[in-house]
Amino acid sequence: MLGFREEFLLPESTIYLDGNSLGPRTKGAADRAQEVITDEWGTGLIGSWNTAGWWDLPAKLGEKIAGLVGGGAGSTVVTDTTSINLFKAASAALKMQAEDSPNRRIILTQRENFPSDIYMLEGLAEQLGDGYEVRLVDDEEVTAGFPTTISDEVALVVLTHVNYRTGRLFDMGTTTSAIHSGGAMVIWDLCHSAGALPIDLAGTGADMAIGCTYKFLNGGPGSPAFIWVAEALQNRFSQPLSGWWSHAQPFDMAPDYRPADGIRRYLTGTQGILSMSVAELGLDIHTRADMEQLREKSLALSDLFIDLVDELLADHPVEVVTPREHAHRGSQVSIRHPEGFAVMSALIERGIIGDYREPEVLRFGLTPLYIGFTEVWDTVEALRDILDNRLWDTPAHKVRGAVT
Repeated sequence: MLGFREEFLLPESTIYLDGNSLGPRTKGAADRAQEVITDEWGTGLIGSWNTAGWWDLPAKLGEKIAGLVGGGAGSTVVTDTTSINLFKAASAALKMQAEDSPNRRIILTQRENFPSDIYMLEGLAEQLGDGYEVRLVDDEEVTAGFPTTISDEVALVVLTHVNYRTGRLFDMGTTTSAIHSGGAMVIWDLCHSAGALPIDLAGTGADMAIGCTYKFLNGGPGSPAFIWVAEALQNRFSQPLSGWWSHAQPFDMAPDYRPADGIRRYLTGTQGILSMSVAELGLDIHTRADMEQLREKSLALSDLFIDLVDELLADHPVEVVTPREHAHRGSQVSIRHPEGFAVMSALIERGIIGDYREPEVLRFGLTPLYIGFTEVWDTVEALRDILDNRLWDTPAHKVRGAVT
């Protein structure tokens, strides 16, 4: 992955291991934002919807993401937030299931899923009423192929591809097959895998997927999310947030809603062009990278990290919670320590930025585009010093809110 590090602006004397929460700034981000503000908006004004390609930007960026997630042409659009896209996808999936299998009312998702996904599903079930219910399953149930939880009541399964806390990677192909065998549909959340490892949504038979662009895809804080829908389902997708951008003829200004065919059906209202324009830079970097090489380096980095933790931190109550098997590991290493919050705070004070998640988990995102083996070695050596000398044991490091 030589050369890609120069594509990012990182502070000197900083080791940044939090790209699984927010990717660093791409080198051209400020210039691109200025171009949109000064030229396209400032000079082009409203005409830039056509002359600068603003109108087509959601689908244009969607094509770039489709190439990274194995989605196929015309399958993906960049729009809204991950949570909003999950609401749209889950609502559409449940309506399809209600038409085909009306007795299916159960939504399954991981107990370890990112909380916002769970909250969104709970809110949708409450709005639908009539027996709709969210049930939580443990990760072990997922990896075993749902031997006890897929019944003729289950309509939809929503899964995170990589567990945000532990870094566990779930096999998309076998898991999707198990869900379909039970008669349910599946939505994959790719927030912690898109841009970090090869994905084959179409090849594995997935139904729908959502994800963000501000983590491994380096789109910038709050950059728009994406939604993918399998070709066979695209025109069955019933848009619950039927805004004018998803209308078949949006400029007819008709009082009745008629959904567009294909990918525009998943849009809602006017898009955030400034953030979307900046996000394109991160996507362009990934389209030039070889995802197989990126995955190979990611696993080598995490292998080294785990080996060093085993060797250098053996005298401390540290547990590696990320799976050691390559097939089950995303692009991060998570370790548990009883004073994890304070330890991470002490590490950040040294300019080594990871993050902390309850309970007791220190997360280290390993992004091969700009992280090297030296940074991994320096990070674990710093952890050894902090733990050996109890440098975490100060009031300042224990004040909650100091670590994001």
